[in-house]
Amino acid sequence: MARIRRYWRRVRRCSRSSVAPEWPLRYNILVTTGFANLVKTASLAKEPTAPKAAQYLAGTCEVLGKLDTGLIDQIVEQIWRTYMNGRTVYLFGNGGSAALASHIACDLAKGTMANGRRRMRAVSLNDNVALMTAWANDSNYAEIFAEQLHDVVEAGDLVLAISSSGNSPNVVRGLEVAREAGATCVALSGFKGGRVKDHCDLCLIVPSDSVQHIEDAHLGVTHAIFIAIRQRMQSAADGE
Repeated sequence: MARIRRYWRRVRRCSRSSVAPEWPLRYNILVTTGFANLVKTASLAKEPTAPKAAQYLAGTCEVLGKLDTGLIDQIVEQIWRTYMNGRTVYLFGNGGSAALASHIACDLAKGTMANGRRRMRAVSLNDNVALMTAWANDSNYAEIFAEQLHDVVEAGDLVLAISSSGNSPNVVRGLEVAREAGATCVALSGFKGGRVKDHCDLCLIVPSDSVQHIEDAHLGVTHAIFIAIRQRMQSAADGE
Protein backbone atom coordinates (compact mmCIF):
# COMPACT_ATOMS: atom_id res chain seq x y z
CA MET A 1 0.00 0.00 0.00
CA ALA A 2 2.94 2.33 0.60
CA ARG A 3 3.85 2.04 -3.10
CA ILE A 4 0.30 2.96 -4.06
CA ARG A 5 0.36 6.02 -1.81
CA ARG A 6 3.67 7.12 -3.35
CA TYR A 7 2.17 6.67 -6.84
CA TRP A 8 -0.82 8.88 -6.08
CA ARG A 9 1.40 11.53 -4.49
CA ARG A 10 3.27 11.74 -7.80
CA VAL A 11 -0.01 11.98 -9.73
CA ARG A 12 -1.24 14.80 -7.49
CA ARG A 13 2.02 16.69 -7.96
CA CYS A 14 1.61 16.41 -11.73
CA SER A 15 -2.01 17.60 -11.54
CA ARG A 16 -0.91 20.73 -9.65
CA SER A 17 1.70 21.55 -12.27
CA SER A 18 0.97 24.61 -14.45
CA VAL A 19 1.58 22.51 -17.56
CA ALA A 20 -0.16 19.14 -17.72
CA PRO A 21 2.08 16.33 -19.00
CA GLU A 22 1.11 15.34 -22.53
CA TRP A 23 1.78 11.61 -22.22
CA PRO A 24 1.09 9.39 -25.23
CA LEU A 25 -2.12 7.41 -24.91
CA ARG A 26 -0.40 4.03 -24.76
CA TYR A 27 1.88 5.22 -21.96
CA ASN A 28 -1.15 6.33 -19.96
CA ILE A 29 -2.70 2.88 -20.36
CA LEU A 30 0.55 1.21 -19.35
CA VAL A 31 0.81 3.35 -16.22
CA THR A 32 -2.79 2.52 -15.37
CA THR A 33 -2.15 -1.18 -15.91
CA GLY A 34 0.90 -1.02 -13.65
CA PHE A 35 -1.17 0.65 -10.97
CA ALA A 36 -3.82 -2.05 -11.39
CA ASN A 37 -1.20 -4.67 -10.59
CA LEU A 38 -0.23 -2.78 -7.44
CA VAL A 39 -3.83 -2.52 -6.30
CA LYS A 40 -4.52 -6.18 -6.99
CA THR A 41 -1.39 -7.22 -5.14
CA ALA A 42 -2.33 -5.12 -2.12
CA SER A 43 -5.89 -6.42 -2.16
CA LEU A 44 -4.92 -10.05 -2.45
CA ALA A 45 -2.48 -9.67 0.42
CA LYS A 46 -5.35 -8.65 2.70
CA GLU A 47 -8.07 -11.07 1.52
CA PRO A 48 -10.70 -11.73 2.73
CA THR A 49 -10.64 -8.47 4.72
CA ALA A 50 -9.48 -6.21 1.88
CA PRO A 51 -11.29 -2.84 1.83
CA LYS A 52 -14.21 -2.78 -0.63
CA ALA A 53 -12.88 0.43 -2.18
CA ALA A 54 -9.58 -1.27 -3.04
CA GLN A 55 -11.42 -4.20 -4.58
CA TYR A 56 -13.58 -1.92 -6.71
CA LEU A 57 -10.65 0.20 -7.90
CA ALA A 58 -8.67 -2.93 -8.71
CA GLY A 59 -11.56 -4.07 -10.89
CA THR A 60 -11.71 -0.71 -12.65
CA CYS A 61 -7.99 -0.76 -13.35
CA GLU A 62 -8.20 -4.31 -14.66
CA VAL A 63 -10.90 -3.24 -17.12
CA LEU A 64 -8.85 -0.21 -18.21
CA GLY A 65 -5.91 -2.48 -18.92
CA LYS A 66 -8.03 -4.49 -21.38
CA LEU A 67 -9.16 -1.55 -23.51
CA ASP A 68 -8.34 -1.54 -27.21
CA THR A 69 -6.02 1.49 -27.33
CA GLY A 70 -5.55 1.09 -31.07
CA LEU A 71 -9.27 1.63 -31.55
CA ILE A 72 -9.17 4.69 -29.28
CA ASP A 73 -6.40 6.08 -31.51
CA GLN A 74 -8.67 5.53 -34.53
CA ILE A 75 -11.46 7.49 -32.84
CA VAL A 76 -9.00 10.33 -32.20
CA GLU A 77 -8.08 10.30 -35.91
CA GLN A 78 -11.72 10.52 -36.95
CA ILE A 79 -12.46 13.40 -34.57
CA TRP A 80 -9.37 15.27 -35.75
CA ARG A 81 -10.35 14.73 -39.39
CA THR A 82 -13.83 16.08 -38.59
CA TYR A 83 -12.25 19.20 -37.09
CA MET A 84 -9.81 19.71 -39.97
CA ASN A 85 -12.70 19.49 -42.45
CA GLY A 86 -14.61 22.19 -40.57
CA ARG A 87 -17.37 19.82 -39.52
CA THR A 88 -19.17 19.26 -36.18
CA VAL A 89 -19.03 16.58 -33.48
CA TYR A 90 -22.40 15.67 -31.93
CA LEU A 91 -22.61 13.70 -28.69
CA PHE A 92 -25.46 12.09 -26.74
CA GLY A 93 -26.40 9.44 -24.19
CA ASN A 94 -28.76 8.67 -21.29
CA GLY A 95 -28.31 9.09 -17.55
CA GLY A 96 -24.63 9.06 -16.60
CA SER A 97 -23.80 8.82 -20.31
CA ALA A 98 -25.79 12.03 -20.89
CA ALA A 99 -23.64 13.77 -18.29
CA LEU A 100 -20.52 12.40 -19.96
CA ALA A 101 -21.71 13.61 -23.38
CA SER A 102 -22.00 17.13 -21.95
CA HIS A 103 -18.64 16.75 -20.21
CA ILE A 104 -16.67 15.72 -23.29
CA ALA A 105 -18.47 18.29 -25.48
CA CYS A 106 -17.24 20.96 -23.06
CA ASP A 107 -13.71 19.52 -23.07
CA LEU A 108 -13.54 19.39 -26.87
CA ALA A 109 -15.13 22.79 -27.50
CA LYS A 110 -13.31 24.78 -24.82
CA GLY A 111 -10.40 22.70 -23.51
CA THR A 112 -8.76 22.28 -26.91
CA MET A 113 -8.48 26.02 -27.66
CA ALA A 114 -4.95 26.96 -28.68
CA ASN A 115 -3.42 30.37 -29.49
CA GLY A 116 -6.34 31.75 -31.43
CA ARG A 117 -6.64 28.71 -33.69
CA ARG A 118 -10.12 27.89 -35.05
CA ARG A 119 -12.09 26.15 -32.33
CA MET A 120 -13.62 22.70 -32.49
CA ARG A 121 -17.40 22.55 -32.83
CA ALA A 122 -18.69 19.97 -30.33
CA VAL A 123 -22.36 19.87 -29.30
CA SER A 124 -24.11 17.68 -26.73
CA LEU A 125 -27.71 16.92 -27.72
CA ASN A 126 -28.47 16.45 -24.02
CA ASP A 127 -27.96 20.11 -23.21
CA ASN A 128 -31.16 21.56 -24.72
CA VAL A 129 -33.57 20.24 -22.09
CA ALA A 130 -36.56 22.14 -23.48
CA LEU A 131 -36.11 20.70 -26.98
CA MET A 132 -35.34 17.21 -25.71
CA THR A 133 -38.42 17.05 -23.47
CA ALA A 134 -40.61 18.57 -26.19
CA TRP A 135 -39.74 15.74 -28.55
CA ALA A 136 -40.20 13.19 -25.76
CA ASN A 137 -43.64 14.58 -24.90
CA ASP A 138 -44.95 15.31 -28.39
CA SER A 139 -43.42 12.42 -30.29
CA ASN A 140 -41.57 9.56 -28.61
CA TYR A 141 -38.67 9.35 -26.16
CA ALA A 142 -36.89 7.09 -28.63
CA GLU A 143 -36.73 10.04 -31.06
CA ILE A 144 -35.21 12.72 -28.80
CA PHE A 145 -31.79 12.53 -30.45
CA ALA A 146 -32.88 11.50 -33.93
CA GLU A 147 -35.22 14.50 -34.28
CA GLN A 148 -32.53 16.93 -33.16
CA LEU A 149 -30.07 15.44 -35.65
CA HIS A 150 -32.58 15.61 -38.51
CA ASP A 151 -32.27 19.40 -38.38
CA VAL A 152 -28.50 19.70 -38.40
CA VAL A 153 -26.35 16.61 -39.09
CA GLU A 154 -24.61 16.45 -42.46
CA ALA A 155 -22.11 14.34 -44.31
CA GLY A 156 -18.67 14.83 -42.82
CA ASP A 157 -19.95 15.41 -39.29
CA LEU A 158 -19.17 12.91 -36.53
CA VAL A 159 -21.67 11.51 -34.04
CA LEU A 160 -20.37 10.03 -30.77
CA ALA A 161 -23.00 7.97 -28.94
CA ILE A 162 -22.45 6.73 -25.39
CA SER A 163 -24.42 3.78 -24.01
CA SER A 164 -23.28 1.26 -21.41
CA SER A 165 -25.66 -1.41 -22.70
CA GLY A 166 -25.53 -0.37 -26.33
CA ASN A 167 -29.26 -1.04 -26.58
CA SER A 168 -30.92 2.28 -25.71
CA PRO A 169 -33.55 2.85 -28.43
CA ASN A 170 -33.00 6.62 -28.60
CA VAL A 171 -29.24 6.15 -29.01
CA VAL A 172 -29.75 3.57 -31.76
CA ARG A 173 -32.21 5.87 -33.55
CA GLY A 174 -29.78 8.77 -33.34
CA LEU A 175 -27.08 6.67 -34.96
CA GLU A 176 -29.47 5.53 -37.69
CA VAL A 177 -30.31 9.12 -38.63
CA ALA A 178 -26.65 10.16 -38.53
CA ARG A 179 -25.63 7.29 -40.77
CA GLU A 180 -28.39 8.08 -43.26
CA ALA A 181 -27.03 11.63 -43.45
CA GLY A 182 -23.51 10.38 -44.20
CA ALA A 183 -21.97 11.26 -40.84
CA THR A 184 -19.23 9.18 -39.24
CA CYS A 185 -20.76 7.15 -36.40
CA VAL A 186 -18.79 6.25 -33.27
CA ALA A 187 -20.06 4.60 -30.08
CA LEU A 188 -18.73 3.84 -26.62
CA SER A 189 -20.44 0.79 -25.19
CA GLY A 190 -20.00 -2.13 -22.80
CA PHE A 191 -21.15 -5.71 -22.22
CA LYS A 192 -21.22 -7.25 -25.75
CA GLY A 193 -21.71 -3.95 -27.55
CA GLY A 194 -25.47 -4.18 -27.97
CA ARG A 195 -27.34 -2.89 -30.98
CA VAL A 196 -25.19 0.21 -31.47
CA LYS A 197 -22.26 -1.76 -32.83
CA ASP A 198 -24.23 -2.55 -35.98
CA HIS A 199 -24.81 1.16 -36.66
CA CYS A 200 -21.25 2.43 -36.19
CA ASP A 201 -18.06 2.90 -38.15
CA LEU A 202 -16.14 2.52 -34.88
CA CYS A 203 -17.47 0.99 -31.64
CA LEU A 204 -15.33 0.75 -28.51
CA ILE A 205 -16.76 -1.99 -26.30
CA VAL A 206 -15.57 -1.94 -22.68
CA PRO A 207 -15.04 -5.62 -21.75
CA SER A 208 -17.11 -5.66 -18.56
CA ASP A 209 -20.57 -6.58 -17.29
CA SER A 210 -20.42 -3.91 -14.56
CA VAL A 211 -22.16 -0.66 -15.49
CA GLN A 212 -19.99 1.21 -12.98
CA HIS A 213 -16.73 -0.12 -14.43
CA ILE A 214 -18.01 0.58 -17.94
CA GLU A 215 -18.81 4.17 -17.02
CA ASP A 216 -15.41 4.57 -15.35
CA ALA A 217 -13.76 3.34 -18.53
CA HIS A 218 -15.86 5.64 -20.73
CA LEU A 219 -14.71 8.64 -18.70
CA GLY A 220 -11.08 7.54 -18.97
CA VAL A 221 -11.41 6.98 -22.72
CA THR A 222 -12.99 10.37 -23.36
CA HIS A 223 -10.28 12.09 -21.33
CA ALA A 224 -7.63 10.22 -23.32
CA ILE A 225 -9.33 11.40 -26.54
CA PHE A 226 -9.47 14.97 -25.25
CA ILE A 227 -5.79 14.99 -24.27
CA ALA A 228 -4.78 13.63 -27.68
CA ILE A 229 -6.87 16.23 -29.53
CA ARG A 230 -5.61 19.06 -27.32
CA GLN A 231 -2.02 18.03 -27.98
CA ARG A 232 -2.62 18.02 -31.73
CA MET A 233 -4.32 21.40 -31.55
CA GLN A 234 -1.42 22.90 -29.62
CA SER A 235 1.14 21.37 -31.99
CA ALA A 236 -0.74 22.73 -35.01
CA ALA A 237 -0.97 26.19 -33.42
CA ASP A 238 2.77 26.19 -32.63
CA GLY A 239 3.53 25.33 -36.26
CA GLU A 240 1.52 28.24 -37.66
